[in-house]
Amino acid sequence: MPHQRGIKPVAQNKKAYHDYFVEETYECGLCLKGTEVKSMRQGRVNLKESFAMVRGTEVFAEGMHISPYEQGSFSNSDPLRPKKLLLHKSEIRKLSGLVSRQGYTLIPLKVYLKDGRMKLELGLCRGKHLHDKRDAAAARDAKREMERALRQHE
Repeated sequence: MPHQRGIKPVAQNKKAYHDYFVEETYECGLCLKGTEVKSMRQGRVNLKESFAMVRGTEVFAEGMHISPYEQGSFSNSDPLRPKKLLLHKSEIRKLSGLVSRQGYTLIPLKVYLKDGRMKLELGLCRGKHLHDKRDAAAARDAKREMERALRQHE
């Protein structure tokens, strides 16, 4: 099988951008089993209720649902098992300090294939309040109205 080049999106967590301010993003690898990779290549992954936790010197993605592979047998694993994320030690130390002290949370934003390997984009996020969500919706609607008016004018 030839080596795949480029980035192929698999899944996105659109709800995260609605509920959180994304301060920084990190690209990290995933420790997966074979049938999980095959299932993810088919796009059978859900990131909606997922989050990441720092445990000691490791980071784990919790609540990330990977549907069992249909052609798999006994080798299928639990769809909601914690998946270990591969980050540099310095990044883990930085994230651990920010999450424990300053009220940030780690949210998986998207999963994609990069040169044949599964990668996860992890966001360092701060929660939005209700008025922040309303402001964002109002700004989005205003921008849409302006674009519509410009198209009608031309």
